[in-house]
Amino acid sequence: MLRWRRDVRHFAPDPVAEAEMRDLLACMALAPSVGNAQPWRVVRLRSAEVRKCLAAHVDAENARAAAAYAGQLREAAYRALKLHGIREAPELLAIFCDEAAAAGHGLGIATMPEMLRYSCVTAIHTLWLAARVRGIGMGWVSILDPQTVGQMLDVPNRWSLIALLCIGYPADNSETPELERRGWQAREPLADRLFER
Repeated sequence: MLRWRRDVRHFAPDPVAEAEMRDLLACMALAPSVGNAQPWRVVRLRSAEVRKCLAAHVDAENARAAAAYAGQLREAAYRALKLHGIREAPELLAIFCDEAAAAGHGLGIATMPEMLRYSCVTAIHTLWLAARVRGIGMGWVSILDPQTVGQMLDVPNRWSLIALLCIGYPADNSETPELERRGWQAREPLADRLFER
């Protein structure tokens, strides 16, 4: 199961049933969090106009990122990658961290305030695995400006963008990550990332 939980960018046109989305969000809410703060704030994007603006913003940021590869061997490979499914995914979620979450009363963040954001990432991971169990794919869009997206979505200033997620049924299934299939980066062995002291 875990081998296939890949970042999905190519989505089938089938909608995700409302009951499935509610179940996924309920699973996400069960994720552990520092001090039980539950700092995640979920914005479900329903507006076609907002989707269009987000896609244009991400496309512009992607073009800017592509410029960093100009003249390099990876330039053509980068430009050939599909890095988001904002236009095609049936569901879009923006996940924010409430940096001043009242729940939890500050427990566990005195020396590591970033634990609030890590808690949000754990909730996203929980959502990702719950989606996978249902055959639903998810893609994490990271080529964007968090402040611009926050302004677009009109959220409080104390909320920090953690993720823009595309959710839907994958157009195809593969146990090999797309970036690996396209020659961008092979998965390296765990032994190269495991240290003992």
